[in-house]
Amino acid sequence: MAIRGEMLGLAVAAQKASRLMANLSSGIKNKLLLEMAMTLESAESQLRVENEKDLILAREHGMSSAMLDRLTLTAERIKGMATGLREVAALPDPVGEITGMWLRPNGIQVGRRRIPLGVIGIIYESRPNVTADAAGLCLKSGNAVILRGGSEAIHSNRTIGLMLQRVLKQFGLPQAALQVVTTSDRNAVTELLKLEEQIDLIIPRGGEGLIRFVAENSRIPVIKHYKGVCHTYVDAAADLKMAEDICLNAKVQRPEVCNALETLLIHRDCAAEFLPRIVHSMRKAGVELRGCEEAQKVVADLIPATEEDWHAEYLELILAVRIVESYEQAREHIENYSSLHTEVIVTNDYRLSQRFLHEINSSVVMVNASSRFSDGNQLGLGAEIGISTSKLHSFGPMGLEDLTTRKFIVLGDGQIRE
Repeated sequence: MAIRGEMLGLAVAAQKASRLMANLSSGIKNKLLLEMAMTLESAESQLRVENEKDLILAREHGMSSAMLDRLTLTAERIKGMATGLREVAALPDPVGEITGMWLRPNGIQVGRRRIPLGVIGIIYESRPNVTADAAGLCLKSGNAVILRGGSEAIHSNRTIGLMLQRVLKQFGLPQAALQVVTTSDRNAVTELLKLEEQIDLIIPRGGEGLIRFVAENSRIPVIKHYKGVCHTYVDAAADLKMAEDICLNAKVQRPEVCNALETLLIHRDCAAEFLPRIVHSMRKAGVELRGCEEAQKVVADLIPATEEDWHAEYLELILAVRIVESYEQAREHIENYSSLHTEVIVTNDYRLSQRFLHEINSSVVMVNASSRFSDGNQLGLGAEIGISTSKLHSFGPMGLEDLTTRKFIVLGDGQIRE
């Protein structure tokens, strides 16, 4: 009962604050975010001290290296949080935008105007930078936000939240517009998910288990993606040096993230040359490779791939490899195993690249680029609020516009309906 009352109190306060935030000018919101960026940068030492408390506990509990990496706040990542806030401040404000206006035969004018969603709940694991990223995007789009990070990052998240709240207070704005749930009681999430009258949208960020739990237990609409099984198809007409660079970057740069390469598809006409080359480069980088029967004929010591490998989001230095007979077979594989996250083709065949863009319906589809660019910041959205692989109401990396909806506005001069 105590947790239920606490979560309801947070949500009611956020709802009240959201009404004020919805009407802030772009200028005030931008100044607010810029001050928040300066505050985080100036508090680097304090943030790293608090983060180290989380890391010590995480190591004691045997957290995986991938999760430890997500949890760690380096000087570069703290600077990245501040940079993200500045980039969001520099973006056009979607609130108030008129997205269409038309004249009806009776003389009334009808249009649609962007408005904030209201109160956004973010439920996430490990990454404390999400606290700042989500806060920046929600506040710039005129929403209030309730942030519930994992217990493994409680010291980091609480500290970031308090720093950002102090800036809200400095601007005379309600601190309830940005609240961090500080209890580690797991029932807090369950209770938040029941508050459909106060919270307008839930965005879970983390492992598949967390996201499925949220989706199955929420009374509130949920924007989600379960996992990122990202494919790269190297076509017969590919520049093989380009393909090697793209695949290495996509798999090796940060293997623990959802836009990392998990399955590599290679056209048979270039496999004899490209597969040994990419195997050598991947192994040099510490990658374990699992190949289909055809791939094993080209490189004999590949670990045999199983059906489970085509479904796998490894989030580590493991890569599944399949040789395909044609573009059509590559497309069929992607359609069968895709998680609708990100797919890439490497080819110099313009017509084929356009077919790929047209026929593959994942949330991000790329030609001759690393899947690591499937990120709101890299795509020009500013800091990313999340990724949606469900098509309502957003698809792909989500930025400011995705945290708004549209209302109808009608302008008349006395018309009445007959």
